[in-house]
Amino acid sequence: MTVLEKLEILTDAAKYDVACTSSGVDRKGKRGSVGSSAACGICHSFSADGRCISLLKVLFSNACIYDCEYCINRRTNQTPRASFTPRELAELTMGFYRRNYIEGLFVSSGVIRNPDYTCEQLIETLRILREEYRFRGYIHAKAIPGADPLLLSRLGMLADRMSVNIELPSEESLKRLAPDKSRHSIFHPMGLITGKIQENATEMVRYRHTPRFVPAGQSTQMIIGATPETDWQILRLTEGLYQKYQLKRVFFSAYIPVNSTALLPPTDTKPPLLREHRLYQADWLLRFYGFSASELLDEEHQEFNPLIDPKCNWAVHHMEQFPVEVNRAEYQMLLRVPGIGVKSARRIMTARRTAALDFDDLKKLGVVLKRAQYFLTCKGKGMRGLYVSPDAAIRNLITQQGRELLPQEQAQQLSFFDTQSLLQPSQVKMMLTG
Repeated sequence: MTVLEKLEILTDAAKYDVACTSSGVDRKGKRGSVGSSAACGICHSFSADGRCISLLKVLFSNACIYDCEYCINRRTNQTPRASFTPRELAELTMGFYRRNYIEGLFVSSGVIRNPDYTCEQLIETLRILREEYRFRGYIHAKAIPGADPLLLSRLGMLADRMSVNIELPSEESLKRLAPDKSRHSIFHPMGLITGKIQENATEMVRYRHTPRFVPAGQSTQMIIGATPETDWQILRLTEGLYQKYQLKRVFFSAYIPVNSTALLPPTDTKPPLLREHRLYQADWLLRFYGFSASELLDEEHQEFNPLIDPKCNWAVHHMEQFPVEVNRAEYQMLLRVPGIGVKSARRIMTARRTAALDFDDLKKLGVVLKRAQYFLTCKGKGMRGLYVSPDAAIRNLITQQGRELLPQEQAQQLSFFDTQSLLQPSQVKMMLTG
């Protein structure tokens, strides 16, 4: 099998892994070395399933000793198998880089022979790139659960980012669908990486030239829709991972049925892409907007409303906190207003020092008034001509975001009176509360 034939098999096998962000590291080019890396990310391309990526995303091998029910590369699947040698993958990466096809590498692997052997192969690949080719571009490597801690530490000294995929949101689902894996085998290396990052940060304060350990941090991924966990359970787990392991990102992957088994949804089931989208929106609220998982969902309401985004959903359930006077509200409260983001909230805080703001000013500052107008006042007054009631706000928000989710050719411009005839208050409340 030629290298290009291996590449065709192993890039296709890697397309289901979405944890391939390229941000987080600034590394300038150096005389005698090749490549550089920028914190803002690098050039973009698209995988076979339409996901935006910015790296050569490939498996070292799709041969695997495990038999996970959800995985296309499971041991019992009849699928073409291929494996690179460390030098083949290193030379392929450099060849693509020199042709300006890529700016970095994302590499994972099935487990060959055992976790230690697989980790050793990845280490050798990265060693060739870093030491022989002096490659300074971005490298994201997947940690192999069950590998020796010393090997994981060595891998982390060569990679910019590492990740350990949780795969499934609960231990029960993991036992049912991936019996060869355990919760301990996943969370132990995650804790090891976190500890090494903290230790390395301390050493860098003392010793200027200390080599950096995964300077872009670590991330993880979990599959959504293959198992019965609710959005509430997933979001609580996500919040816990950020707090305990200081992860840079938690990625959500809508389950694409690739195996026919009684333990998984039928193969004709469509991936829950809208649910994945809502979870990403909620993840953003956790990381940048000061929300907690218990505010967005609770035991009585465990699923996000697909009709409106999580921030709008929270706001219409807490109308007692609105409207907010934009010229006096604190920064954290401004962040909770639908239609106001981090940048526009900062602009408001700066602009109102010199003059009282009105709705025209907010529009110039980047506020999305079609959402924010129901939750704001300017100089003590609401938007001119706007009749605000919780039901009216909900109906308009649902209609606006429903149009955004429709294909362009199906989208229609509806007036407020059209939405009143389509959605009655009792129907709206039923959809919001389930």
